[in-house]
Amino acid sequence: MTATRSVATVFGGTGFLGRYVVKRLANAGYVTRVAVRDPEGAMFLKPMGRVGQVVPMFSSLGQEATIARAVEAAELVVNLIGMLAERKAGDFQRIQAEGAGRIARLAAAAGAKRMVQISAIGADTASPSIYARTKAEGEQSVLAAMPSATILRPSLVFGMEDKFFNRFAAMASVLPFMPVISGDTEMQPVYVGDVSDAVMAGLTLDSAPGKTYELGGPQIWTFREILAYILKETRRNRRLVNIPMGMARFQASIAEKIPTKPFTRDQLLMLSRNNVVSADMPGLPQLGIVPTPLELVVPEYLNRYRPGGGKLERIPA
Repeated sequence: MTATRSVATVFGGTGFLGRYVVKRLANAGYVTRVAVRDPEGAMFLKPMGRVGQVVPMFSSLGQEATIARAVEAAELVVNLIGMLAERKAGDFQRIQAEGAGRIARLAAAAGAKRMVQISAIGADTASPSIYARTKAEGEQSVLAAMPSATILRPSLVFGMEDKFFNRFAAMASVLPFMPVISGDTEMQPVYVGDVSDAVMAGLTLDSAPGKTYELGGPQIWTFREILAYILKETRRNRRLVNIPMGMARFQASIAEKIPTKPFTRDQLLMLSRNNVVSADMPGLPQLGIVPTPLELVVPEYLNRYRPGGGKLERIPA
């Protein structure tokens, strides 16, 4: 695909997935606007393109004029903005539901040809989880404003900068045991490189507009199996200890009072439900992508959590 001076706008481009999407858009030749609240914090993305090709710019979901400026004359729009925990009450609704719809409405008004909205497996307006409900509401708002948009619902996303495998590997290096909550919950970890390739496919394939895809890796794991795998790869001899749900809720209620909110009751609700691709939903294969096995990527960056440390290998983008 050759784009030369065509413009793509990415909301949330500084996040874990965002940096991969920005790189792919730049490699495809797009002038890539990275719409963020902190443009200075997005400067690390500029070397991913030629001089002047990656353009950080200020945009706030609460200020429509800044969104309109970010999508002006953009052919492609990608919304990656999401959060796992609210900083203040109502953030999920403002950001994941209303914010997504606002971006789609202004992108459509600006004449954008294609849009990809990143949602999540489990998005459901009837879910007890506020996160999952507002993800579903965001999907509905996006499609109402721009029916040709493509919705992508990834399962647990892994990669060198992820906050899941890295977090539990770090815990394993300091805790005498590994706590397990909802250990039988199933997940289908998907590689961040595959998800970013799916974004590009959603923006370019003729078959993608208006469709929803669920993205998962080639294998389904229980949460307990993932934790055991992390312990094996980090060479930590730790016992897996089941935490009763009542105790987990109590701990989450305390953790919610910490400014960084390391763990919340809403996350507990999400963790209690399987996070796997539905059998009747299209996914990576329908986008022309072969899912990457977790075992080909994760050991390379968990190596550093082994006793005495280890070499961090280069992970392909």
